[in-house]
Amino acid sequence: MQNTDVSSNSKKILIVDDDPAIVESLKHILERRGCRTCVAMDGEAALQKIEQETIDLVLLDLELPKLPGEEVCKKIRKNEKMKNIPIIMVSGKNTDTDRIIGRVIGADYYVTKPFDVMELLEIISEAFVKKS
Repeated sequence: MQNTDVSSNSKKILIVDDDPAIVESLKHILERRGCRTCVAMDGEAALQKIEQETIDLVLLDLELPKLPGEEVCKKIRKNEKMKNIPIIMVSGKNTDTDRIIGRVIGADYYVTKPFDVMELLEIISEAFVKKS
């Protein structure tokens, strides 16, 4: 099993999801491991947070109000300031086609809901290692 310590240098993770239960669960899991978190409940708020704060990683749902996750991902990748932020797409869509689309639009990883917490933590750790 890989190291699931995601806390290196107290990374800041933006959780983008419109489901309060998922947001609270992710916040709890990540903050217990030493990460700082911030939350956006829709796509427009996500882009504003990334512009205003230093974000080390984005957990991005696909189905969001105001601006869908696909568009948020594309805008992050086109923006010079944001383009290197790792994006983990977290979605209820779980076909191979959905995964391919997620990667094509710029997601570094694609995780399906319901997700395994330990697997998600391993992916987050891997994303931080690749970024550094």
